Amino acid sequence: MTVSTEGSAAVRPVPPSGPAANAPGSSKSSDADRAPRRALRSRGGLLLLEAAVAFAAALVLPLLARGFKLNPLNRIAQVSGLAAIQLRFALVGLLFIAAVVLAMRLRGGRHFDLATRLAAAALAGLASGFVAAGAVVALLGTPWPMFGLNGDSGRIVEWAHAVANGQPSGSPVYPPMPLYTLGYYAEWFHGGNTAYAFKDLQILGAAAFGPLVYLAWRMLLSPVRALAFGVVPAFALIDSYKPYSQTVLALLIPVLVAMVVALRRSGTEGWRPLLLKAAGFGVLLGVLFLTYSGWFLWSAAGVLFAALLYFPWKTGRLKGAAFMGGALAAFLVVAGRYLMVMLKEGQTTKDYNFRFDNFTDPAYYLMWRTDMPGKVGDWPPPGEFGGVGLFALVTFVCLGAAIWLGLRKPLVVTIAAMFISAWVMRMYIASHMYETQTVQLYTRTNNQLLYCGLILCALVAHLVSLKLAERRTASQTSEAPATVPATAPAVGSTGFPGREGAVIGTLCALLLLLGTVSSSMSDRYMPAQDGTYRILPWVSHTIRQQDGKCPKFAPKGECSKDGDQSWLSYIR
Repeated sequence: MTVSTEGSAAVRPVPPSGPAANAPGSSKSSDADRAPRRALRSRGGLLLLEAAVAFAAALVLPLLARGFKLNPLNRIAQVSGLAAIQLRFALVGLLFIAAVVLAMRLRGGRHFDLATRLAAAALAGLASGFVAAGAVVALLGTPWPMFGLNGDSGRIVEWAHAVANGQPSGSPVYPPMPLYTLGYYAEWFHGGNTAYAFKDLQILGAAAFGPLVYLAWRMLLSPVRALAFGVVPAFALIDSYKPYSQTVLALLIPVLVAMVVALRRSGTEGWRPLLLKAAGFGVLLGVLFLTYSGWFLWSAAGVLFAALLYFPWKTGRLKGAAFMGGALAAFLVVAGRYLMVMLKEGQTTKDYNFRFDNFTDPAYYLMWRTDMPGKVGDWPPPGEFGGVGLFALVTFVCLGAAIWLGLRKPLVVTIAAMFISAWVMRMYIASHMYETQTVQLYTRTNNQLLYCGLILCALVAHLVSLKLAERRTASQTSEAPATVPATAPAVGSTGFPGREGAVIGTLCALLLLLGTVSSSMSDRYMPAQDGTYRILPWVSHTIRQQDGKCPKFAPKGECSKDGDQSWLSYIR
């Protein structure tokens, strides 16, 4: 028999009756009271261990790549560099998977779950570390960040230098967190040189992507599921040019879903944990808003719908209101000043910069060729079904299947609502584009639509696996004999037919998938004069250094103040 207390998710055994049980200072009673706290501390400690492993793994490959001896402007050298990173990625990843196999075999699998946690965290870190290592290779021999002092990179460097010296930035609506971070980092490590410091933060920002996204999804899913259904879809977004904007999107979705889940449970929550959770979510969302605010606009309507749907109207309206009020108060403390600036200045800030994607079908979002697409043939690519390709059909089918299987789950409903919210905002802004002659960054909804769609596809596998596990458990319960021979092996105890085999097989598959995706995302930043994003690191190798010398691998040993400006011919 069990009972639960308000404000605690733990289920405690009822202490035995009798004088000893009721006696003051009973050790059994005090042990029962301390058990939930010990469990909470244990979970917190394990999560900190996962975080430490993930961030440490993210730094391994970039540090190793610093010692590569190659010319990053030579294509053969680039391929060799990617292969060298891939080899090290595979070897380190296989070591963690081997540790999981070993844990399964030793001491009756006692440490299998711990090894699985650490392996999943390590793979998340290694994958983004791969992309960061690719950026290290692309920028070998030059102190400049990608694109040097051109475009967005140049503006960020200039604005960060201004705010670090107590002056206003060039744009009051630009998120302040990246500027202050870059400014202070430059003061601490580069003598105030924000240009050279931005190179470090491009690499470190890409490396931190995997661990941060993994930890965000761990609020909702188990380690392997967080890796498979949260981190893997996010790698369609990873970016080493301005890593903070895509990182905010990848974090915002699981954080908002976790907040809706907490709101749903708030009616039966104790006051202290309720207010602490509310404050935590408010602070976290405030930091994300200060880092990049655009995703909040696309998501707002969907999250509001989910919040109203899962508000505890019957179980505790007062507590639900307190949760939302506490979160809002904490958010305003952190980001209220910037929010007021956005509300005031955002009305007059117009985006007149028409890009490549503004001239394409607004309903196509499945692939973004970036602002510098290079040579383009038919775009969007022609599809087999009414101009729609197989990938789009699978995505739409999975979206419907996810809603069907998870209609009562806030995880699914909130993400689907955010998808629809971004879609409606995209079409609303695009429909007024001719009238206003403004773009207002509506094409950036590509990333949110794609990420939400990929997550929903992954969640179909998640929901199906849960259904199969439930049926298997029910079947085993109904068919279990009255007595089980002492020599009968436990289900899955022999390894691969059971849960252990599924975990190990999944980790192996994810290792190969993440390694392949990370290599592709790294390759798109290898220097080349082709008008794509590869021009960004190419320009970095053609800009004269602040000591007057050319970067080590400058083509023909030639460089200039502004670097190679041939990229301008691709956007005219």
